[in-house]
Amino acid sequence: MSAESFEIVGKSRPSRMVCLCDHATNTVPAGLPPRLGLPEADMARHIAYDVGAEGVTRALAEAFDGPALMSRFSRLVIDPNRGEDDPTLLMRLYDGSIIPANRSACVVERERRLNAYHRPYHTAAADLIAQRNAPVIVSIHSFTPQLNGRPPRPWHIGVLYAQDARLALPLLSRLNAEDDLCVGDNEPYSGHLPGDTMERHALTHGHLHVLIELRNDLIFTEDQQLVWAARLAPIITAAVADAET
Repeated sequence: MSAESFEIVGKSRPSRMVCLCDHATNTVPAGLPPRLGLPEADMARHIAYDVGAEGVTRALAEAFDGPALMSRFSRLVIDPNRGEDDPTLLMRLYDGSIIPANRSACVVERERRLNAYHRPYHTAAADLIAQRNAPVIVSIHSFTPQLNGRPPRPWHIGVLYAQDARLALPLLSRLNAEDDLCVGDNEPYSGHLPGDTMERHALTHGHLHVLIELRNDLIFTEDQQLVWAARLAPIITAAVADAET
């Protein structure tokens, strides 16, 4: 099943595990200025999408024998991991780059993008999750090793959460037991973001959930993505069991 704003794979798979990838692609749909007026180099950066996250999401969902939902539009078109009232919903400046097509985007254009991309993605997420009994939501993101003018980020992987840490804490415990990993606890970002995907589809419904951030230089190639998915699948599965014990 696919649409301009999202793609679902494995919808008929039986697992309760539902994988989401909010920032899967750097695609700018037809009808918008090519690359939103940005150079190709910027569209290949983390500002346009979560590099490597889609491949990890697909492989992880397959390992769980569950479904995955992925966006089909760049986060710079409109960010599905933001509430509709969030001021960063349409980014005008991101990590040193001005987004020309967003600089003067009016209220009408914002509403058009909400209707065309943001809202269909979240409707698909809600429908997919509702089809599972006791769903467990795993959201996959990636982060750049260093923002412009900022210190390098040492973490290989981060676990993000807000007030419901039922799955995040056992997952952190298991990841910290891995000798070769530098693990971020609500790093490199806080998991508390009002109106984001996790609040909308997990927190407000009481579903077990976690948001995982992977450093994008570690998942740049397909082989790296498959290795990380194979490594994470049993760890997440064990953490779910811990959370429900």
